[in-house]
Amino acid sequence: MTMFGTNQLLVDKHVEFIQNLDKKQDGLEYWMTEHLRVSGIYWGLVALFLLDRPQALDHEQIIAYVRGCQNADGGFGGHTHHDSHLLYTMSSVQILSMLNALDQIDGKKVTKYVLSLQQTNKQTNGQTTVCGDVWGEHDTRFAFIAMAVLSFFNTQDQLDTNGIVEYIRGAMNYDGGFGSKPGGESHAAQVYTCVAALAVAGRLDVVDRDRLSGWLAERQLLCGGMNGRPQKLEDVCYAWWVGSALDILRRRHWISAEKLVEFVVSAQDEKGGIADRPGDVADVYHTCFGIAGLSLVRYPGLNEVDPVYCMPRSVVRRLGLHKWQDNVPKSWSQ
Repeated sequence: MTMFGTNQLLVDKHVEFIQNLDKKQDGLEYWMTEHLRVSGIYWGLVALFLLDRPQALDHEQIIAYVRGCQNADGGFGGHTHHDSHLLYTMSSVQILSMLNALDQIDGKKVTKYVLSLQQTNKQTNGQTTVCGDVWGEHDTRFAFIAMAVLSFFNTQDQLDTNGIVEYIRGAMNYDGGFGSKPGGESHAAQVYTCVAALAVAGRLDVVDRDRLSGWLAERQLLCGGMNGRPQKLEDVCYAWWVGSALDILRRRHWISAEKLVEFVVSAQDEKGGIADRPGDVADVYHTCFGIAGLSLVRYPGLNEVDPVYCMPRSVVRRLGLHKWQDNVPKSWSQ
């Protein structure tokens, strides 16, 4: 019996669930989600690494596939022959990093692609935005991804970090949270991207720690699950989006880990996989972030996840990316 009581994670079933995802090619859902293939591999790998079953998938096959998703512009698409996008570029770099194959791609090309999406607008008080692709959509997610991706290649100094930090600062709201862009409603997933970006940039001083921690803690509902913003339903994925931000802020203890574990475990499918909430259909996205959320609260038997990069801490240390922790204000340890 652990501090989490009898709430048991169905490890073997989850491993089997992930292994079977690519075997359902005769179903409509498989082809309708083709554009998410790289992300799906990332979600599955993170879950397997945290479950300490990294060999459950064929690493060489994955490496070859991901490399085939890189385009001439240096970015990666969500599937072979798909246009490049920052989201899939991030997932691809994370996958190759976990599989110790980052040296199989040209970091200079990836860096050039990311830098091509940076835009500085002199009419917005020196704020610099980053687009997700060539079509120009921008929000705080892409600001984080740009910083994170370039940190893998130690080229983040080529970004206009100060301008990006000002953009993120502009997205901060009166409640301490962050929106997708200046003026946007605070949302837990955007809070994670902004806090993680500031951690990589060494600018966590921008955060209103107490106010933001309180807003994040209020996301936990009586059922133990969390929502992304007020008056919304609980969802397993926020075990990660809320939990990771609180972990970076050194305020993980502001939520009930026991109640959170109870909720996540109750959303498991007996055949494997985790759903957004109990009774719904399991999917690899919620399986990944449910397990990552459990790792954050130190669920027994799971490898530790890094709250900034959403990869095993062991991988982040191997890459030297754990140094973001040196930028956490000393007073936050109190």
